[in-house]
Amino acid sequence: MVFQLGWRNIWRNKRRTAVILTAVIIGVWAMIFLGALMRGIEDQMVKNGISALGGHVKVYDSGYRRDPVIENRIRVPQKVVDAFESLHRGIRFTGRIRVNAIASNARHSGNVTLVGVDPVREKALSFIGDAVSKGRYLEESDPHGIIAGRALLEKFETRLGNKLVLMSQDASGGIASRAFRIIGVFRTEMESTEKQFVFVTLPASQKMLKVGDDVSEFSALIEDHRDADKVAGALRKRLGRKGFEVYTWKELLPLVTAMLKMYNGFIFFWFLAVFIAIGFGLVNTILMAVFERIREFGLMRSLGMKPRLVVAEVLAESFFLLALGILAGNILGFLSVLALSPTGIDLSAFAQGMEFARMSRIIFPVIEVRDILTADATVLVLGTLVSLYPAMKAARFSPVEAMTHM
Repeated sequence: MVFQLGWRNIWRNKRRTAVILTAVIIGVWAMIFLGALMRGIEDQMVKNGISALGGHVKVYDSGYRRDPVIENRIRVPQKVVDAFESLHRGIRFTGRIRVNAIASNARHSGNVTLVGVDPVREKALSFIGDAVSKGRYLEESDPHGIIAGRALLEKFETRLGNKLVLMSQDASGGIASRAFRIIGVFRTEMESTEKQFVFVTLPASQKMLKVGDDVSEFSALIEDHRDADKVAGALRKRLGRKGFEVYTWKELLPLVTAMLKMYNGFIFFWFLAVFIAIGFGLVNTILMAVFERIREFGLMRSLGMKPRLVVAEVLAESFFLLALGILAGNILGFLSVLALSPTGIDLSAFAQGMEFARMSRIIFPVIEVRDILTADATVLVLGTLVSLYPAMKAARFSPVEAMTHM
């Protein structure tokens, strides 16, 4: 009976119901859509950080992070390979040479990061496998081929097919210099990445730096990035702490990790702010409806309805309003995210200010179930709680008081 009365009563004043439903729908939609936008930014930041030669888990020589020079290299790479292969967790990994270098041509010179890669393994791990926009990708038989970023080539006023000279310190402390021919040009979301990295084959970089089979680092991707801590712990046990350092992506990207925490807090406060706006509107609307129906509540009391049932009837009205608003808000939120999924939101105008945090120019909203459940529960539970005040107000009206009310 209580639910029947509640359902019928919300349609007695269609205009008032439409107003509060509109407020709840917009509020729920705003929670879901902005939450999806924030999750999309988080997702892009993590992907950009990991794909830009980061990886979920990385292994270095014990001194490399403090001083990333060729002397601090992994001299027993097979031990690391055996450790990865013993985990049996669907891990993809590769070894790299990664050192600072100077790139130059006839007109310009500048600092770059020289990266020697295994072309086959690297293609499945980092951005470079799908980023070549002109020319071709590296092959194992490319002793003199190099891939450079579009922004770097523009800076150096050079193009595909031209030579680029790299200089760096070799294993003996001398200067290593070698000419490479540009066989591919890569493009990425972030211009800074295009200017920073140049790629050659792992054997070519090892020969240039005279390091034999040694590498600077091992990088690995795992199926679920949330297992990074477990994998890192297992690697530390197998490798031992002497001579090796193992890091997770959270440790390697402290700025990204800090911003992820900030976004989580922002989403929580956003949900709270939207609910407060909805709550005031809900309380005012229901309270106004209660005062308009004093005679009705007095009649119910005179017919024997107990105060708790009056409270339940008003809460039932609030529940139906919130449930309908949540349903429509969820549908609108899903449709908004679905509409933006193919193209995303283009923030190219702010790209220069966003690259420091590894944010992409285009943001694709991402819906997470926990955000939807949190938004819906916040509106439904807290909305019902704030409705207790007008409900208890209605239950206090006595039949005598109602009869004197005009």
